[in-house]
Amino acid sequence: MKSSPLSLLLIAALTLCGGIARAEKADRNKPMNVEADALRYDDSKQTSVFTGRVVLTKGSILIRGARIDVRQDPEGNQFGVVSAEPGKLAFFRQKREGLDEFIEGEGETIEYDSRADTVKFANQARLRRFRGATLSDELSGAVILYNNRTDVFSIDGAPAPGAGATGGRVRAMLTPQSDAGTPAATNPAKAASAPAPGVMPALRSSTTLGGEKK
Repeated sequence: MKSSPLSLLLIAALTLCGGIARAEKADRNKPMNVEADALRYDDSKQTSVFTGRVVLTKGSILIRGARIDVRQDPEGNQFGVVSAEPGKLAFFRQKREGLDEFIEGEGETIEYDSRADTVKFANQARLRRFRGATLSDELSGAVILYNNRTDVFSIDGAPAPGAGATGGRVRAMLTPQSDAGTPAATNPAKAASAPAPGVMPALRSSTTLGGEKK
């Protein structure tokens, strides 16, 4: 995917906000459970197509959409493509390792790859981090790639091919976190070191989104 030197990709490794966004490790080995109105299964190809109010759970992972295509390779790795209903967004949620925090996101399409341990949100992509019930960080763009192994979010502001969304811009709201694990805004001792309103912490840039289309 091509990107300009200015907008490019926003890498939000959430160590910026005081902690690594590490996903629940146990989820990788949990069974995948799906509820839907209909299922078409092909044993020879190891593919399943769930349609109609689909709800998928895998450990702390929760995925909702109108359709989910699931494929399993000979090594047991699972690949899922979630499609939303027209005018709506598919949904993904996962707990962070050892913390009362959750990552959740939305997009017209969501791709889950258990082998690469990544989740990709495409078209009207949004990603949020909650500390308990409090919204801490919020990101949006055309395409967002969440890599569980490297604990990095890659966000592309350019519109995806065929998407009608306006592109070229990435939006992010990142809440600084104190050493004690609380947002700096609520910790007077750290308030002076918190970025001023409208000033974003330094971010690392990348020239590749990563992740291959399955």
